[in-house]
Amino acid sequence: DVRHELKTPITIVRGHLEIMDASDRADVDATRAIGIAELDRLTRLVEDIDLLAAAETDTYASDEIDLAALTARMADMVAVIPGHDWHVTDRATGRMLGDGDRLLQAWLQLADNASKYSPDASPIDVGSAVDPVEVRLWVRDHGPGVPPAMRHRIFRRFDRAGRRRSVGGSGLGLAIVDAIAKGHGGRCEVTDTPGGGATFTIHVPHTSGASYPAPVRADDVIHQGGKR
Repeated sequence: DVRHELKTPITIVRGHLEIMDASDRADVDATRAIGIAELDRLTRLVEDIDLLAAAETDTYASDEIDLAALTARMADMVAVIPGHDWHVTDRATGRMLGDGDRLLQAWLQLADNASKYSPDASPIDVGSAVDPVEVRLWVRDHGPGVPPAMRHRIFRRFDRAGRRRSVGGSGLGLAIVDAIAKGHGGRCEVTDTPGGGATFTIHVPHTSGASYPAPVRADDVIHQGGKR
């Protein structure tokens, strides 16, 4: 829970300070580095708690969103996330009503999550699609995937559902995505990527006319990333 997550970095810093040899410069430097790292982690956790609270309680904008422009913004932003080959596989056209900034925030969170759990230099796909019922925004990776038995837990706060804690993060990212999707009357789901990996999709209803997605362009590669 929140108390446990907040207490952990404090406990780590306190423990190292208690056993630190103040006369040993190397020990002091090592303890200082650990303290700064844990305080940075605590800061990120508090920031994510604020983001989650806002996602769950704020009033969302109801603006007209150009889906092609939203996808283009997403493409530009993921292109600077290092370590992977980013591809846009589908681009929806038309418009919907919603909070474009919030939807982009959730979509980027899925991309950040995929980059953490995918092998270095592996491809990650992003795309958008629309039909008469809903708009879909997705991120498709080729990492370890999420076991079916764990998928009902993956969007809970601080629950990584067995995924590696070593990748960092607060454990709130997917809870924020889920809150934003629900704030639009939608949902987020995770499915298998063909050949291995996880595909996270945000489903949101649209309330204005939108057309079907543009044809897939297999060579639509937006970034060739090197290893992190």
